Amino acid sequence: MSVYSRILIAVDDTEISRLAMEEAIKLAKDQKATLIIIYIADEFVPAAEGVPVDFKQHESIIRKKGRTILNKMIAPVRRSKIPYESHLIEITESSERISVKIVEETKKRKADLIVVGTHGREGLSRLLLGSVAEEVVRNAPVPVQLVKSQNNVIDKS
Repeated sequence: MSVYSRILIAVDDTEISRLAMEEAIKLAKDQKATLIIIYIADEFVPAAEGVPVDFKQHESIIRKKGRTILNKMIAPVRRSKIPYESHLIEITESSERISVKIVEETKKRKADLIVVGTHGREGLSRLLLGSVAEEVVRNAPVPVQLVKSQNNVIDKS
């Protein structure tokens, strides 16, 4: 009996994201679930006085990078023959947060599990850098599976 039918995974261009994708593929196979793969393209550019910025070009570059990352992450999913959908989500305002976008997409796409990689920072580095994964865990409407490193998966609900 399957517990999850729609598993959302937020990806970026890091090794931990690749490991999270491997875990999500295993879960999707086991649960006969659809993977919902999202990449959050942060297009916001803080204003810098006297520094000209071609905003259209910047947004285009960020979107292109996002599509490249999505295609790279989708490749093993295609080989696994798992049903999937992929979405490029854009952040264009300084007030928008990646963790909030992940939670919003979870609701919008009716996902019943989130898989996300975490670097597992502790102490001062976590306090200073914050943690998207931690914010997702705190605010998610569904269970979250954190993938920390090879063979080190942390389940959170």
